[in-house]
Amino acid sequence: MSIIDELTSALGPAKVALDAPTLTRYAVDQAPVLDFQLPQAVVLAESVEDVQSAVRACAAHRVPLVARGAGTGVSGGAHASKDCVVLSLERMNRILDLNPDDETAVVEAGVINADLNTAAAAHGLMYAPDPASFKMSTIGGNVATNAGGLRCAKYGVTRDSVLALDVVLADGSLIHTGHQTFKGVAGYDLTGLFVGSEGTLGIVVGITVRLKYLPQDVHTIAAFYPDFRSAAAGVLAVGKARVQPAIMELLDSGTLAQLDEIHGSDLASRGRSLLLIQTDGFGAAAEAAVIRPVLVAGGAVVTMEASAEAEQLVELRRNSRGVEVDDEYRVGEDVAVPRSRLVDYVEALESMAATHRVKLKVVAHAGDGNLHPTFWVDRVDKTVAADAMARLGAVLDESITVALAIGGTITGEHGIGQYKLRWLGLEQKEPVRELQRRIKELFDPAGILNPGKAI
Repeated sequence: MSIIDELTSALGPAKVALDAPTLTRYAVDQAPVLDFQLPQAVVLAESVEDVQSAVRACAAHRVPLVARGAGTGVSGGAHASKDCVVLSLERMNRILDLNPDDETAVVEAGVINADLNTAAAAHGLMYAPDPASFKMSTIGGNVATNAGGLRCAKYGVTRDSVLALDVVLADGSLIHTGHQTFKGVAGYDLTGLFVGSEGTLGIVVGITVRLKYLPQDVHTIAAFYPDFRSAAAGVLAVGKARVQPAIMELLDSGTLAQLDEIHGSDLASRGRSLLLIQTDGFGAAAEAAVIRPVLVAGGAVVTMEASAEAEQLVELRRNSRGVEVDDEYRVGEDVAVPRSRLVDYVEALESMAATHRVKLKVVAHAGDGNLHPTFWVDRVDKTVAADAMARLGAVLDESITVALAIGGTITGEHGIGQYKLRWLGLEQKEPVRELQRRIKELFDPAGILNPGKAI
């Protein structure tokens, strides 16, 4: 019996898609495609039992299996592998429990981040991790990449909010890791190991998360600076004031110009860079009052009172993934550096873009040093394309090596996936990589779970 026949027999034809449009749609996420492959089939799982059946069938036939949620990843973690089966968890979208007294929720992997927040808000609670794709991305996908977001400077990344997981292993068995309590140190932290493993160790089908209190008061500050480096210095100045904003977002002149073009605003005429800061909780007003004069002292033009415009700008930043899609001419990056080196790295980015004659724009989760520089070259005819691609490749490589040289990392929140494997050896030396390969072999001895990704 072929893998297709076995999947169809076990799950029924309605849950096994074989048509070309569906195979094409599920073959990639939102990352640049290095090696396009069509899956043999797409399994549309609706239950844990469906996932187990699909895994057992693939294990029996030694067929690679690539699990995915909404496909909003930007590192190629959900790209199809050669002759693989893609396993979609997006139909597993139930909130199984929400306990306002324990401040926890139990969800299936396909629950949309924003939907969990809507349900939690009815109880005065929120799920803190909020990647820019929160209106589309699934909690399972957020777990797979240890996603961050705007609020992570204060509330942490996905791993900080995950208490327990239900995971289907490579043999189809189901395990439960972690605990229902906020504290718990029994045994090794397998929950933490699975978070960020990009579906290479097991397939997460259920997540128990910790909820936070929904802030009753929020103050938003918009600070316009004459240049990007001054705005980056403003981030450090706020830190020295020992105030912890919930959100600190940094936008450069290219990003402001793009927002003006899309929304008809006049941001670029007001400054060459914008620092957006949001304080929350009962001390929001007092914290904002401390922050404003600090920013003014650094040369910013600052909104001096609660501003609806500033709040709107935060929502534009939160809800927007950008109008372009990464491809061979345009690549967005996801590096993080120590906050003390933020100004240095911004200066280096501007210098290397000029040297390599490529265009640059930057947004950053500045509160934790996570930057998203985007490099691009104009689309050109084939006679000059090779030179343009070489310059783009060179600036990408340099942006990575410089970040590592000052104590940074090649990915703050998007994951390694397929796209960043070429740089992983620069950050993690061989003894560490060999240990990770041995962990992978322990959990997935046949190597069927998302092969060629993450490690």
